[in-house]
Amino acid sequence: MHHDRRETHPYIPNSVPEVRAAMLHAVDAASVEDFYADIPDSLRLRRPLNIPAPIKAESDLVRHVEDLLARNTSTREALSFLGAGCYQHHVPAVCDEINGRTEFLTAYAGEPYEDHGRFQALFEYESLMGELLRRDVVNVPVYDGFQAGGTAIRMAARITGRRRALMAASVSRDKRSKIVDYVRPDVDVMLVPFDRATGTLDMTALSSALGPDVACVFIENPTYLGTIEVGGPEIVRLAHAAGALAVVSVDPSTLGVLAPPASWGADIDCGDIQPLGIHQHFGGGHAGFIASDDDPAVLMEYPSRLFGIAPTVVPGEYGFGDIAYERTSFALREEGKEWVGTAAALWGITAAVYLALMGPQGMRELGQTMMARTRYAMTRLATIPGVRIPFAATPHAKEFVLDVAATGRSVSSVAAALRERGIFLGADLSRERPELSQAALVAVTEVITQDDIDRFVAELAEVLA
Repeated sequence: MHHDRRETHPYIPNSVPEVRAAMLHAVDAASVEDFYADIPDSLRLRRPLNIPAPIKAESDLVRHVEDLLARNTSTREALSFLGAGCYQHHVPAVCDEINGRTEFLTAYAGEPYEDHGRFQALFEYESLMGELLRRDVVNVPVYDGFQAGGTAIRMAARITGRRRALMAASVSRDKRSKIVDYVRPDVDVMLVPFDRATGTLDMTALSSALGPDVACVFIENPTYLGTIEVGGPEIVRLAHAAGALAVVSVDPSTLGVLAPPASWGADIDCGDIQPLGIHQHFGGGHAGFIASDDDPAVLMEYPSRLFGIAPTVVPGEYGFGDIAYERTSFALREEGKEWVGTAAALWGITAAVYLALMGPQGMRELGQTMMARTRYAMTRLATIPGVRIPFAATPHAKEFVLDVAATGRSVSSVAAALRERGIFLGADLSRERPELSQAALVAVTEVITQDDIDRFVAELAEVLA
């Protein structure tokens, strides 16, 4: 059914014909078509969109949306081992309580004179992340961890004046695609293979790839495959010896047990704060961080906003606002190093609440719990005939690869059978990583109990029997 665009639509502002006519008259336009005159005719549809008629009654619309949502099984309704960058962690109630407050939820882009509270809240976020990462500078969150990775690489290219970046080949296909596309105008990305025995970066290959044109080496810790990059300090040493920077993408939920990249000499950190008190939100609860030491040469290459604290003219009073505003595209416009886009600031405030609640001991317990349960799952699953756990000898943080090729089954068929039993197997790697055969990436966070793992093992054994 075609929707008549002349019809008044209850959810589209100014769709009443008389209101539209008055607005057109005010700007001396004959029709809405006047505003699209610059768009070439070859790109114009020239017919109404083939979409259903509007649902005008709010109660009918609610029913329609609820029917759509009812088709889904969420990771809270099934036993879920899905991860691959979006994780099911426990979200303390206070996180949702605070980020649902209107002064934060609706503070999209207020400036200091109208919104002091948001600036202070984000300064507190940066401070808490700085403690976790052992860094002096942390940015206001960007879109997601992928965006943060791309920007960190471009920062390294500007700092070094070089245009080649070396990236661990274990980085996920989606993350690599986003980063390569984003840095393409200024940086060429070259992949460095990972060691097929350990799941960590191939040091010999890295040494061969380094040269005087390399801006940075980009690695993850933990890696996408779940392994801990135990060679991190040596990777940094090799990068620095070649005059390159070391950029490390890190999962902040693991930093209660893993040494932050700053402690082993990395130059720029980046990653995603979704694990810090943010629901999976069907893939939407992401925000990216970038962090470094307080080196002016690095700080001035941040394109995103940085909030700081300063005394006011009133003794004992402090204010919060932008640091080095003149380096941003707000100040420089088209001369900006990169564009400052929409910040995912609400998630930064949420992560601050989470970190303040957890504290150092809570983050330590979180990391220890995940590592212990992950190893328990790896050990138990390896007892199932035909199931193989690659890289088992390498330490893991909260994810691991599970290979069912020796059973003669495809990972997709095994996942389908487990779904029938109320279990989500980890992400299917068979297309993305054919070299790993019929593999899944299994995530074990702190919400997965020992009983959950035992059930998973028993159900998987039955499915494969």
